[in-house]
Amino acid sequence: MNQLKYLAAYPAAIQTQVQQLLDNNQLASVILKKYPAAHDIRTDKALYDYVLDIKNDYLRKTEPVSKIAFDSKTHVINHALGLHTTISRVQGSKLKSKHEIRIASMFKEVPIEFLKMIVVHELAHLKEKEHDKAFYKLCEYMEPQYHQLEFDLRLYLTQVERYGKLF
Repeated sequence: MNQLKYLAAYPAAIQTQVQQLLDNNQLASVILKKYPAAHDIRTDKALYDYVLDIKNDYLRKTEPVSKIAFDSKTHVINHALGLHTTISRVQGSKLKSKHEIRIASMFKEVPIEFLKMIVVHELAHLKEKEHDKAFYKLCEYMEPQYHQLEFDLRLYLTQVERYGKLF
């Protein structure tokens, strides 16, 4: 079962079901039935607009995000799917901070639901730094299906790791 690293925190019964789907090469069809197509957000500009729309709908009063981009190094270097960073700079006698969101480039070719889940996760870090109850409550506020999408994304990542891209 150690090959199910994205599902390691889930109960053994769920891991067994997923392993059977993988062994029978059926996991891809389960995912594709629920999420049949990839989105068309391919550029940093399109991603920026998409993220700002969500931010403006749910987190209007938070600090602005200065940079939003796809990042080809995020997954490999940081073992993460997205990153929210705060960069502090001294400008005169003031300390200015800028927020940046970087999304792993692999999310250029996934269903829009998976991209939204990652975006919601990174936006939630604007208000809640830690992965605690308040953080996940904010994620659910922005995306009511957040936990289901996270699980489905973990299934997708397991499939891609074993057999390659779906879309």
